[in-house]
Amino acid sequence: MQILDGKQTAEQIKAEIADEVNRIKARGGKVPHLAAILVGNDGASETYVANKVLDCKQVGFDSTLIRLPADITEQALLDHIQQLNENSDIDGFIVQVPLPKHIDETRVTLAISPAKDVDGFSPASVGRMCLALPTFISATPNGVMELLKRYQIGTAGKHCVVVGRSNIVGTPMSILMSRNSNPGNATVTLVHSRTPNMADICRTADILIVAIGKPDFVTGDMVKEGAVVIDVGITRVADASKASGFRLTGDVHFESVKTKCAFITPVPGGVGPMTRASLLQNTLKAQALREQL
Repeated sequence: MQILDGKQTAEQIKAEIADEVNRIKARGGKVPHLAAILVGNDGASETYVANKVLDCKQVGFDSTLIRLPADITEQALLDHIQQLNENSDIDGFIVQVPLPKHIDETRVTLAISPAKDVDGFSPASVGRMCLALPTFISATPNGVMELLKRYQIGTAGKHCVVVGRSNIVGTPMSILMSRNSNPGNATVTLVHSRTPNMADICRTADILIVAIGKPDFVTGDMVKEGAVVIDVGITRVADASKASGFRLTGDVHFESVKTKCAFITPVPGGVGPMTRASLLQNTLKAQALREQL
């Protein structure tokens, strides 16, 4: 069993991005600028956005964090989004989710200019991805693909089972793995909460990608010998033995699965760092596209 080290791989990607930023500066170009809107004070979101700001500093990006109160109106949030759409200094931006329940996340997503949609959530970005056209691919699926590529894991002709059908991870993951590309060219099965005999299907997977949001959901008896296991999930589980009072757990029961598989991502330190690195890659791409205009 080999660990797919997302933390180490993300550091390699960030070093490559930092080198490119130095080249941009040397030729007098514009430094990429990523902005983030954070609504309210959700603890996990606070941590995630703070890490994104640190990532920007590490690679030499400019960054802007816009903090808004949890009781902000939907229209006021949309006004902030429009301001970022029109701000020529901002190359890309994200609106951190989850949002307060009174705000329609779909309406927010639709309001973001596709040219600055570095999260890759807009219908334009998703549509171009489906057609294999150049676009911003949502950060988590892109991070998984990058991890597979950099570890030189063969995917062509393999059976890939994706557990979970969210618009952010599961569905785009299934499309990317089936595309005529490398990584890709896999035969893909997408399973979800209504799938009968899910465990039987998982046992047929050469590559198992789990993004269902249920801690320790996939156990060793659901995994084929020699499979590649990608655990996208991350959940805080109460643990009195930890100073924080919780531990971070993936969707895969690591201890029972690690003896069965050839490769596995840890939680934390697997897909999470790759997601953040992919956001930086998308921002660099956005800056390059805007520089060409």
